[in-house]
Amino acid sequence: MKKHILIVCQFFYPEPFRISDIAFEWVKRGYKVTVVTGLPNYPEGKVYPGYGLFKKRRETINGVDVIRIPEIPRGKNKFGLVLNYFSFPFFGFFWNLFTNIKADEVFMLETSPMNQCKVGVAYAKKHKVPCYLYVQDLWPENVEMITGIHSPIVIKPIERMVRKIYKGCTHIWGTSPSFVEAIRKYVDPAEHDKVSFWPQYAEEFYEPKEKKAHKGFNVVFTGNIGQAQGLEILPEAAAIIRKEGIKDIRFTIVGDGRARHTFEDSITKAGVWDLFEFTGRVKATEVSDILATGDAAFLSFADDDLFAKTIPAKLQSYMACAMPIIASAKGETVRVINEAECGLCSDIGDAEALAKNIIRMRSLPEKYLQEMGENAYAYNKEHFEKKKLMDEIDEYMR
Repeated sequence: MKKHILIVCQFFYPEPFRISDIAFEWVKRGYKVTVVTGLPNYPEGKVYPGYGLFKKRRETINGVDVIRIPEIPRGKNKFGLVLNYFSFPFFGFFWNLFTNIKADEVFMLETSPMNQCKVGVAYAKKHKVPCYLYVQDLWPENVEMITGIHSPIVIKPIERMVRKIYKGCTHIWGTSPSFVEAIRKYVDPAEHDKVSFWPQYAEEFYEPKEKKAHKGFNVVFTGNIGQAQGLEILPEAAAIIRKEGIKDIRFTIVGDGRARHTFEDSITKAGVWDLFEFTGRVKATEVSDILATGDAAFLSFADDDLFAKTIPAKLQSYMACAMPIIASAKGETVRVINEAECGLCSDIGDAEALAKNIIRMRSLPEKYLQEMGENAYAYNKEHFEKKKLMDEIDEYMR
């Protein structure tokens, strides 16, 4: 009889999160998989067409049984986001009371909000089954970064919640070595061994594609346009590049998000709209083809110590597509790029250094850009290859 894995995550297909690919892979590997999730509304903040309180609350996707419990959509403001964060565990409490699902183990992917994990921990405790947690956002650090609130009155209760969730888990994975260290601060020292490193991988559709003809030197950014990405540095760098008299550098922005208007305002302020092109949100399967129109891929972070600990998912996607990388980052991201010898890094917030790196990469001979891309691809295969990483998780699932 197949082992039954219950995945609890507020986000799932058609929302663009890798938990979907993990679930589909487990089905291929012979597991029975049920997902408890919310109504798809990320990142736009409104429920996707075809879904709702009375529509498609249960469905089967690629062999995965999906149960969607009610939740309040994220909306476009912080009040809506707060309601969204609390609504999933609220309705999840009642789901736990009445569900007749009998799973052998629970797997949770934690990307904010962390309180979504209460649902999975409660199920595991009630049914006395193992509970596994994959941490992609650190709490309370993420709350402090987003809200700017550091008061113990707010942070201490969140810390207690985090400790309780970690205590209820059989094993915990972090997406970087720094994440492992940060998580262990909230775990009993006698249980530090239950926290380990498991990096993210890029799905198979991220792959090198034959370069397509395009004008100038094209720098491509893909993914969510949020506060955490700190993309406002890019128009600043573009303005510096323009002052240098360089006219053939362009920036293609692929994606959407809550901070898009702020980002667009920064482009207007810098007076560099003619250097930018927005494609809007595209399917993940289309990203490789768009990257093939670029000469380099870009990633950046907002200026917060939290992001020194982060290896962003888009880094693996870029590397899997054999892209040279330009980064405004520090910490783990810089370590990976330097180890792979696949790009140029400048410190977060340093627009002048970023501009210099873009100009420098533009001036490199094509063979060096190709070598950077090959290095990225090789490093990804060695350290972030999907089959190897899924095999590692299988050791715990079995």
